[in-house]
Amino acid sequence: MTSTLDGGKAQKYVPAPADDESGDYAQLLDDLSDASVRRNFDPYIDIDWDAPHMAVVPNDPRWVLSTEADPIGRSDWYKSLPLEKQIEVGMWRQANVAKVGLQFESILIRGLMQYSFKLPNGAKEFRYTTHEAKEECNHTLMFQEFVNRSGMDVPGAKLGHRLISPFVPLASTIFPTIFFFGVLGGEEPIDHIQKDFLRTGSKLHPTMAAVMQLHVAEEARHISFAHNLLRETVPAKGRIQRFLLSLVFPIVMRVLCGAIVVPPKEFQRRFDVPDSVMKEMFWRSEDSKAFLHNVFGDVRMLGDQCGLMNPVSRRIWKAMGIDGRSSRFRSEPLYRAA
Repeated sequence: MTSTLDGGKAQKYVPAPADDESGDYAQLLDDLSDASVRRNFDPYIDIDWDAPHMAVVPNDPRWVLSTEADPIGRSDWYKSLPLEKQIEVGMWRQANVAKVGLQFESILIRGLMQYSFKLPNGAKEFRYTTHEAKEECNHTLMFQEFVNRSGMDVPGAKLGHRLISPFVPLASTIFPTIFFFGVLGGEEPIDHIQKDFLRTGSKLHPTMAAVMQLHVAEEARHISFAHNLLRETVPAKGRIQRFLLSLVFPIVMRVLCGAIVVPPKEFQRRFDVPDSVMKEMFWRSEDSKAFLHNVFGDVRMLGDQCGLMNPVSRRIWKAMGIDGRSSRFRSEPLYRAA
């Protein structure tokens, strides 16, 4: 099944066959697959969950949220809480982000399996997407283990997102380009936040730090694959298709960023957070606006490379609050004046 928006009869995407030597894309798929074999992680081998320093104990200040890397941690509301409450909120927040990550990875696994199911014999994408799905399964195990050990009974994503989750993987075969937009819309915010935590040297609990380090290491491959697949396939589409995709691109990014970063209603009820505070944290404060501008620098760079940036789509990026300078290279750090 194809559509004008993503595919179309004249522009239906056929993955590169195994013997395709027409460019760097085929070699990149081989390299990513080889890297998945040579450098992979198992959360029950590479994380020493039962080590004494990994124990979750009451009143541990390392659960306090970063004032640099987390929208809640930056808020005046959070900073005004007593230390005990900051620790509780921090534990809940970090456990819930892990649960959201688990739910997103679960959707991604199902979508990758749907996508690979329809690939022809010899398609190099089959091997890599299957490697990636295996790694994402390990990530779901890791996230759930972290949630269980935190002792926080968190729901993860908002109810509406959880209800539609069984249908999202179908997009991988009906609208594959939009599905991979969604892959980046979910992976880039998580990757951005985790790298910010690690770069700022936040005093993370060792369990959270271990989870982030393992996840960031493998997500680099997953994000690279999505970027390169889109760079390979989108420019080959017709002008009308590219224009329509250019309008969808920022919308997918903004919707999924909210789904990943904004906590569900249970957070507001449990910690009695006023509506005005929630609106300030997501996304009225200057700090939260800056976060939205910064989080998709790599994706805007991809949009430039794929021909998805035009006067109309740029207006949508701006209206969504996610416009800004494109990255010069993937994972470019943010530079602040001294």
